Amino acid sequence: MHLVGDQVALREFAPGDVDDVLAIIGDDQVTQWLSFDSRSRAEAVAMVEGAVARAQEQPRTEYYLAVTPKGEDRVVGFARIAFAGTQAGKLGYAIAAQEWGRGFATDAARCLTSYAFAELGLHRVSAAIGPSNLASIALVERLGFQREGVLRDHVHTNGGWRDSVLYSVLESEWRP
Repeated sequence: MHLVGDQVALREFAPGDVDDVLAIIGDDQVTQWLSFDSRSRAEAVAMVEGAVARAQEQPRTEYYLAVTPKGEDRVVGFARIAFAGTQAGKLGYAIAAQEWGRGFATDAARCLTSYAFAELGLHRVSAAIGPSNLASIALVERLGFQREGVLRDHVHTNGGWRDSVLYSVLESEWRP
């Protein structure tokens, strides 16, 4: 699979992506906003191997894709749609801290959400975001997601429970 946006391309993960992935998921600056703590090299290897294996499953239950700058092959992030219920998917994404502010997350989220509606036939895409992650909240709001409410003590990360703000967009509302 290969999706191309204005600034990024999304592709399947490959075993050679481990170092780039570790630079993202091993960085406390990035993982403070995610639903898991920073991970080790062994965990980065397992993450990439798992993504490669799950991409071969039939039927596929998620699309966990590497985000690369358009025209390059280095991984600067990841974006994921996981099926969650009837014609529904959960969106997630992360970008390396040194690449923040370049529009990569917005472009990746737009590409993957468009794919979810146009190609996967989903009716609804949701995103659960930490309440203090103002950049991510602004991103989904820019894309037309609507706030639904707060999931209390939704994830356990960085030594404690954290709420998530739930956003969603329906296929009939999507305006890429």
